[in-house]
Amino acid sequence: MADKASHAHDDLLGYVPRPGYHDHRLRIDSDSLRYTGEPPATDDPPILAVGDSYTFGEDVSDLEAWPAQLQERMGRRVLNAGVSGYGLDQIVLRAERLAAMHAPSVIIVGFIADDIRRTEMRRLWAHSKPWYALRDDKLMLQGVPVPPPRPLLPLRYQVRLEVALLSWPGFIQRLIGFHARVHPAGTGRSIAFVLVEQLAVLQRQSKARIVMLAQYDPHVWADRAYSREQVGLTGEVLGHAARHGLATLDCFRRFAAEPNVQALYGNHHLNARGNRIIAGLLAATLPGLIARPQEATNGGPLAGAGTE
Repeated sequence: MADKASHAHDDLLGYVPRPGYHDHRLRIDSDSLRYTGEPPATDDPPILAVGDSYTFGEDVSDLEAWPAQLQERMGRRVLNAGVSGYGLDQIVLRAERLAAMHAPSVIIVGFIADDIRRTEMRRLWAHSKPWYALRDDKLMLQGVPVPPPRPLLPLRYQVRLEVALLSWPGFIQRLIGFHARVHPAGTGRSIAFVLVEQLAVLQRQSKARIVMLAQYDPHVWADRAYSREQVGLTGEVLGHAARHGLATLDCFRRFAAEPNVQALYGNHHLNARGNRIIAGLLAATLPGLIARPQEATNGGPLAGAGTE
């Protein structure tokens, strides 16, 4: 969930990390990017990491998030542009904006399967968001400019209320407007396919190599039916990405090889060690993915082995 205290309204994306925000574990710069450590002394173009809370590194400190750990491993600047609560639609829009601003040589698009469902929504966690209508296999951006929030309570009480609402049943959340659907369930799959094609256009126009990085929430390892659904949908999107010339990296098999995969998670998100495994996988495979962006790569049990 996106915490309103650490986020600012954005007309296109709904919200972004608040420029200049900092607390005991989090520092946001003037471009709404999370701190990844002092930039390495190199003239190489940066690597841009976009995504949701798993890219941002929710529940870990700045330098424990995988973009910061990847920067340390590779000796190249990595920009952490992940945003908690984003859908795949917002992730792609942010990639397009920041690619124009920072001219990266590589764009890593991190996602979990739930980000695909989020494209079906116009409101998530009490935040209005942009959304796409799908007409004749083309995306039409809707809901912009995104209306700014109009909180009924002072910020500190609003944040407490929204945290409490997370534990309420989904139908009550929708009833009171905490979430608001605009597409029928399942539409996100078709939207995601066209968003992937939009990323392929960005790759051609920006000359940046784009890597789609599949990550997984902890429920995947606890619920077989949920796992089949999430892994299946993720595989379909990665397959579509590979067919359109994007490189792909699926972390499933690497995590599944862990004797206690749940130990890689903290409060719903990856802990420091889980983020370290992601950084290790990327550091081990990124050179090959960049050289052969048209080929799909699956993070198998031995991928990134010994890189923790």
